[in-house]
Amino acid sequence: MERKHPLVSIITPSYNAHRFIGDTIESVQKQTFPDWEMIIVDDCSTDDTREILRIYAKNDPRIRVICLDENGGAAIARNKALEHACGRYLAFLDSDDSWKPEKLEKQLGFMQKHNHAFTFTGYELVNADGIPVNKKVLAPEQISYDHLLKNTIVGTLTVMIDKEQTGPFEMPNIRTRQDLATWLSILKRGFTAHGLNEILAQYRVGNASISKNKWKAAKMNWFVYRKVEKLNVVKAFWCFSHYACHAFLKRM
Repeated sequence: MERKHPLVSIITPSYNAHRFIGDTIESVQKQTFPDWEMIIVDDCSTDDTREILRIYAKNDPRIRVICLDENGGAAIARNKALEHACGRYLAFLDSDDSWKPEKLEKQLGFMQKHNHAFTFTGYELVNADGIPVNKKVLAPEQISYDHLLKNTIVGTLTVMIDKEQTGPFEMPNIRTRQDLATWLSILKRGFTAHGLNEILAQYRVGNASISKNKWKAAKMNWFVYRKVEKLNVVKAFWCFSHYACHAFLKRM
């Protein structure tokens, strides 16, 4: 029997994600909106992630697993999932994050009511055990291309895009910040990202190498400014100073 096309395709890359991938998948299965498919592309994990994925896929036909033959990074994994996505709406969820049960229902209703092409929501930070760390990231009403250059407040785990309005797209093949570069490329075409200011997702943070990760993120932001967006040095410095200020305030 021909499979019905779902309304929402969920894009999930995985790599050595055995510790959290079950929680991530189950947060999708608990959604109050049922018309979804979850496309998980495993980026050549060396642990038992693939076996876990096969078990979930066997028991839920809405879950589709694609296994890559060699490790290529999150951008390649996400692009492979995008190639196979059947839904009109695309949502993004990494393999260690999770959603509140009403996330898809509320965000989809928000998009359809206002005919938005690009939306995101608020989210909260949780520790490795899934316990909130008393830090929430609120969603502003809207973000333009110029605003996103200066404030990386759009959480990938909260993004939903109407592919019918934006047309197909793919993420640039860079190791990190490919999500930021993708949102910028969409906004640069004249779209606006609209925020639903409700906490509908949970972003998992680790305690190890926090300062190192912040430094790496800062370097990759600079790379996006100069090499991907081709900003001149003056504008890149201007955007980077605002980014650094917002990043500091977001983690206070």
